[in-house]
Parts: sequence; C-alpha cells; structure tokens
Amino acid sequence: MASSAFISIKRTKIPFSRNSFSITKFTLFSTLIKNHHQKISPQITSPPMAKKLPFTVSAHGVTWNDPYHWMRKTNDPDFINYLQQENLYAQSFMKDTEKMQKSLFSEMISRMPSKISTPPELWGPWLYYQYIPEGKEFPVLCRELAAESKGWVKTVSSYVISVAGKEQILLDWNEIAERYGYVHVGTCRVSPDHNYLAYTIDVTGSEQFVLHIKDLQNDCVLPTLRVEGVVSVEWAQDSCTFFYTLSDQNQRPYRVHCVKLGSDSVHNVPLFVENDSSFCVDIASTKDGKFITVNSNSRTSSEVYVINATNLQTGIQRFCKRASGVQYFLEHHHGFFYVLTNSPNAGEESPLSGEYYLARCPVENLQSTCLQNIIEPSEDVFIQDMDMFNEHLVLFLNKEGSSSICSVDMRTIINCKEQMKIDELNPWFFPLPSDMCTIAPGSNHDFTRSVYRAVVSSPVMPDVIVDYDMSRRTFSVIHQEEVINHNTKYLSNNGERSRNEFLGTPLKKEHNIQNNGVQRWSDFAEIYSCQEKQVISHDGKRIPLTILFSLKAHKKGQSPGLLHGYGAYGEVLDKSWCVDRLSLLDRGWVIAFADVRGGGGGPDPSWHKSGSGMNKLNSVSDFISCGKYLVSEGYVHQHRLGAVGVSAGSLLVAAAINMHPELFQAAILKVPFLDVCSSLLDPTLPLTVLDYEEFGNPQLHAHFEYILKYSPYDNIPEGVCCPPMLVKASLNDSRVGVWEAAKWVAKIRDKTCTRCSSSVILQTNMSGGHFGEGGRFGQCEEAAHEYAFLMKVLGES
Repeated sequence: MASSAFISIKRTKIPFSRNSFSITKFTLFSTLIKNHHQKISPQITSPPMAKKLPFTVSAHGVTWNDPYHWMRKTNDPDFINYLQQENLYAQSFMKDTEKMQKSLFSEMISRMPSKISTPPELWGPWLYYQYIPEGKEFPVLCRELAAESKGWVKTVSSYVISVAGKEQILLDWNEIAERYGYVHVGTCRVSPDHNYLAYTIDVTGSEQFVLHIKDLQNDCVLPTLRVEGVVSVEWAQDSCTFFYTLSDQNQRPYRVHCVKLGSDSVHNVPLFVENDSSFCVDIASTKDGKFITVNSNSRTSSEVYVINATNLQTGIQRFCKRASGVQYFLEHHHGFFYVLTNSPNAGEESPLSGEYYLARCPVENLQSTCLQNIIEPSEDVFIQDMDMFNEHLVLFLNKEGSSSICSVDMRTIINCKEQMKIDELNPWFFPLPSDMCTIAPGSNHDFTRSVYRAVVSSPVMPDVIVDYDMSRRTFSVIHQEEVINHNTKYLSNNGERSRNEFLGTPLKKEHNIQNNGVQRWSDFAEIYSCQEKQVISHDGKRIPLTILFSLKAHKKGQSPGLLHGYGAYGEVLDKSWCVDRLSLLDRGWVIAFADVRGGGGGPDPSWHKSGSGMNKLNSVSDFISCGKYLVSEGYVHQHRLGAVGVSAGSLLVAAAINMHPELFQAAILKVPFLDVCSSLLDPTLPLTVLDYEEFGNPQLHAHFEYILKYSPYDNIPEGVCCPPMLVKASLNDSRVGVWEAAKWVAKIRDKTCTRCSSSVILQTNMSGGHFGEGGRFGQCEEAAHEYAFLMKVLGES
C-alpha cells in the first residue's frame, strides 16, 4: 500500500463538505468493527412501508407536502425501528447471493499479500513507516533510528518490516478499533524535535475528533491535553507549543487556539475567531516550519494570517483582507513568502476563472498589495497547487487536460525579475508511463531534500511509489503494489516477490529526462484495455470518459457495465488502480468513469463552475450522455448498465435516474445526498451554509427554482419502473443525514412501480459515519456485497 499517516492534501480549499473524496483509497484510517455473529432472520418477501405524517413545507410561494419529514428525528424509536426493518429486508433480499459474496471476498483476499507496508521515509534522525500486521485490518505507524537501519536505507527491495526489531510504535489503529469498535484518525503531526505526536481520533463516526498528545520518549498519552472538536493541528518550532482549530456545533472549524505543553488550561482565549458562517478556518505549517498560516476560506475567497513559528511573541499578522473570488495560499523560502493566488493583480476581485499565479513578497513587507508576480499560467497549462523545498519548487499542473507535476530550480525563481510562463523556467516534468496515470504526492516532510516521493497509478497499473531526484532529473521506481494469485505473469521492479510476473511498459516520452538505467513500469495493459473517449453532451461540450474492460472476457454489445460519477466540488474522479475491480473485469464487466462538469477532470479550471450552482444540470446531462454512449457504442448491453455514486455523487446518479429511468438498470447510492432542496433550506444543518456556493442558496428565489428542477427527492416520477438500487447510509453520518437515504427509499416505494421498487434496498450502518468501512478486510467485504448485488440484478456475464 502507498499510505502514510502523514499524507494529507497540502491545501484543503474546502475544509468540510459533503465530499467523500477527502479520504482516498490510500487512507486506511477508519472503519467499523462489525459483528459477524448476526442472528439469522426469516425470509422477508416484501419491503417495509414507512409511515406517513402530514408536514407542509413552503418557500417562495410554493407549498408541498413531505410525509417523511419525521425521519429527520434520528433518535425517534419509530425511525430506528424502520431502519432495522429495512436492514432485515436488505439481508433477506441478498440471501441468495451469500455464496457469491463469499466467493468474491475470497478472491479479493487471495490477491492481497499477507503483509503490507510502506517504504521508510527519512525525516530527521528517524525512518518513519507504516505496516499492516498479518491478519489485521489497519496500519501501525512506526519509526526506527536511521543510524540503526543503514542496510534498510540502502536496500529498498524489501519492505516487510520486522516487528522484532528496535522499532517504536507511535500509533496502532487496530488497538483503538478493538477498544471502541470504530476508528477514524483525522490528523497526525510529529513535533519538530520528534518527541511528541499530536493526533485526532473519532470513535463514533460522527467526525467529532478528539485531540491527544503522545509523549514519544516516555510512550504515554498526556492525560491533561484531551480536546474535543479539533480539526487541524500544527506545532511551533519550540516543539512544546502547538496550535489547533476547533469546530462549532455545525462542524465548521472557526477558532484557532494556542497551547503550551505543561500549561494549566487547555481552553484558553482563542487566537483567532471566524464569525462568518460561510468561512472555515484551517491552519498549516510552511514547509520549512518557520511560519504557520491561518487561512479563513470560503469556496471562492480567503483571508490569510501568518504566525512566526520561531518567534511567537510577534503574534498574528494579517497578510490580506478577503476579496470576492480571491484565494491565497502561502509558502515561505529564505525571507520571502511565495503566494499562489487566482488574482493577477493583488487584492482585486477575481473573475473566478480558476487560473492561479505565483507571486512573492518579502517577510518584512507582509502585504498582499506588495506582491510581485513570478509565474503566470499558459493557454494550456494551469497551476493547481505547489510544494516548496530548499532548492526546488514543485508545481501541480493541469496540462492539456491531464494532471502532471514538474519541478523548477529555486535559483531560477529567486533570480526572476519579471513574470514568466512555466515553460520559460526550464521545468522538469516528472515522467509518467502514460497520459492516463494519476500522480499523488507522498508526505515529503524534509524541506532540505531534493528527492520528491510520489504515488503513480492508473486503472491498469498497480500503485507505484517513485522517488524523483529533482537535482539530477532522474527517478527511481522503489516499490509497486503486489498482486498475487492472478493469472498474469508478474515481474517486480524490486526483485522476485511472487511466482507471477507483470508486464513491462515503455516510458512515456518527456523533455528534460535523464535516467540512471532502464526503468520498468509494470502494468496489466495487455490484459485489460483502458480507453479515453470524448462524449458529446447536450450542449456540444466534450466530456472525458474512461472505459476499462478485459480484452479476453468482454463481449461487445453483451457485457454488463458500471458507470462511476461524482461531479462536485471540483474533485477529480478517482481512477487509480483498485485490485478489487478485477473481480468484475474478469467476469466481462465494463467499468467506466465519467468526468462530468462540476468535478475537476476537465480541460481547464472552468470545468468546476460550469457544473455547479446554476449550472448543476450540466453535470447530470453529461452523465446521461456518457451512459448512452456506453450503450450506443456497444461497450455495454442496453439492459445491463448500472451506475454508482458516493455522497454528492449520488445526487448526480439519482437525478439522472429520475430523468431517464430506462437508461440505468441498477444503481448503488452510498451515503447519498438526495434531499437537496430541504437540506439546503435548513441553515442549522452542518455544512449547509458552506454548500451554498456549490449548489446554490434556495433562500434566493432563482436558486430555489433551479434546485427544485433536479433535487432527486423532489423529482421522483410517478408510476415509472425504477431500477434496482442498493442505498447505503450511516446512522451517525454528520455530512449527509441518514434520513436522506431513508426518505428517498420510502418515496421511491410510494411513487414508483410496486414490483420494481421491491428491488430497492436500504442498508444502514447503525453505528458508523460518513466514511464507513475502512480496514482492508472490511473494504473487501463491502465490495463483495456490492458486486453481488449488481450480479444479482444485472446478471453475471
């Protein structure tokens, strides 16, 4: 696995949202320990019918009845009983798939190596790493002194960590999960002197994280420093002072506190408070650790403050005041702040194009009005993010519609006298084996290093951990995810680790590349086809569609298929390697990914805005067009196309089903955001105010009318034959209320064909949260259940 306890998105522009993509597949930090000794229930042949209670809703002169509004009271015994009855019905519906589920689960487990670990990362005097103990669900965060592990540093071909060595266990997710039944680790931060670990955990699924400080020298958690409602944490350079953000009752991080170890009171006077409910507060340390930035962000605007982490007596200084549509993200390098901003002229309102510039100002003149522009975007190259090292600047780019990363010598940046384009800075684009690859950053803690670690993956290539030497412009493939017990030859770049072999892939040609030797990227490209198509949507826009299938098992015009979509928050749909998919692909299934507008997979930064707010219907139309394309081009049989959406992605899928119920013959909706209009009309719900910029504010008449056109719960057609659906919810979900899924299922049963709606099942995790199962076995069990549902309702290939 390529996970790290320290991996995090460097800048979270949306600190909290109805967004399940904030935890990626590399994060194994949350799960529910399930009770596998469930009582055997009798066969239930008909679904439960939810009670109806009169409830009238009015807005902008429009009045309608919502008989399932009572489900909003999640502690109502009638509601709990209804969910339990639905769970029993779902269990009964899936009874005849138990053999298939076991078979699928066995397949998935058999492909896993018995031990999973990450390559060690050198940080200060320590080597940090993770491994999942044999037979366990979750990772253990460990470290060893580098001086005691010289052979380990030199020999990177074996990453199976010996627990009998002189390792120090910093955090064991398994212990927490076994104690509480659920664990979700929010953040981990090691102090600059490596003596303390600050981490936050949620043990209920409600995302109310509790901060703990562990003394790593004495191997104990400090009992007096336990704070509830913490979102982010950063250390000052003295390693005894730390900062954290607190959330309000709506889970909005809004206050910054500063605490010194040994102080009597934790809940001291806050350092910063954000009173505007549409803004969230986030804190981040600059890469060199010398400053801490306090970012108060909405989805389009930001206000930034700076704290000198080496001299706390200077207090907090404001860098910029908020301006409509303008965002700033700061890094520090030898006396200068380097600023990523979408305002080409400091302080002026931005046209919301999403194009980012790099500018700078001296530390002693910390003002956004004093910025000197350094790098501007090109016509086909857009800056998305940055990372800064002592000798190199790393830029995350959207280059001709594909994600890429390049490094630039900091001496070139320092000597830059006028604004330049990226191509004029002699950049080194990190080599990738193909345009279909995604590249994600590793943790890369050491500011002084010239080697950048990244995870490279594609739909047909297991995750590869690559070290890019930015000084020499060379790279090393140091680890690749292992797939065992598969009918494919497997050749590991790290030596023989399996009796199988992968297939070597030639390197994608790039400029300014030097190699120490032949590098082999291993993939399944000769077994599985991965194609990128452009689908014409309703208004002529070309929508990227990625199509994956087995060259051997796929049957043109006959195969079943599954279309993934998300289309919100500017998030790119995850198309990286997933070994569990082999169970579908080997059975002839087609798996496709639609990068609809509203997400981040388009050719330019406007892709998000063109599918959000008053343009949201574009994303739904794009998804429908992609579904029709799969059928018309013979990739999928016209009666065997399914769809899957997660969180806000379920809005996309459900709205498409309402508009074209004949197109999709099955759907999986996970923690679904479906009752859009009612939820956005209630500003007391967590995250609602923060979502106005993404979906619109129904308090405004024009927005209300537009939202009402697509809100899935409000547009279920009368009397139609709906497709079979597996709807999955969690009782403690704080991002998307469990009632959204329950109301949707109840209304589907009430309004659509009775026979068809009996194949709509609701499965509620009665003790979990938004992110559900997270352990490696739990994920396989969940995937096996979902695949078995699809095979039951669409038929096996």
